[in-house]
Amino acid sequence: MIIAFDKPFGVISQFTPEHPSHRTLAEFGFPPGVYPIGRLDRDSEGLLLLGDESWIVGRLLDPSQRHSRTYWAQVEGIPSPDMLAVLERGVVIGGYRTLPCRARLLDPPPNVPPRDPPIRYRKTVPDSWVEIVLVEGKNRQVRRMLAAIGHPVLRLIRVAIGALRREELRIEPGQWRVLGASERQRLLQQ
Repeated sequence: MIIAFDKPFGVISQFTPEHPSHRTLAEFGFPPGVYPIGRLDRDSEGLLLLGDESWIVGRLLDPSQRHSRTYWAQVEGIPSPDMLAVLERGVVIGGYRTLPCRARLLDPPPNVPPRDPPIRYRKTVPDSWVEIVLVEGKNRQVRRMLAAIGHPVLRLIRVAIGALRREELRIEPGQWRVLGASERQRLLQQ
């Protein structure tokens, strides 16, 4: 069984808390025996998979498989085409050069539900949305990549894993459902 979950902001991608104040996956009523396939940090939102099929974990998480993940990042400022090209070639974060990726400005901005709590708003600093498609998943990678080009992330949402897109699933933040056969197939497509 593979489950698609729309992880809300403030929830960690594990079942046991690291701190008593942490919200965890345990509060969402998942079936016994499933575990997260990958992670989203506490400050990130969006598509998270859970499952009980070990073979799919290797398929989705093995870097040699180059399985794509798509993120929408609301950032401070408006990245120039040159800065997006820098992202696409790979940037150095923590002594590591990221693999090439795809990056583009989302104009008009995507229609996303408001976040609770809302992002900080500054009258003097514009914000914009960037779509990034990665084939690797280092810790806080999207945030670190965008900070490296001078555009700190205000909000981060994973919107797709492989060809499986969050909006097609028709689940709201905090909701989940088991994937059907055609959805599982799209998940594994590149």
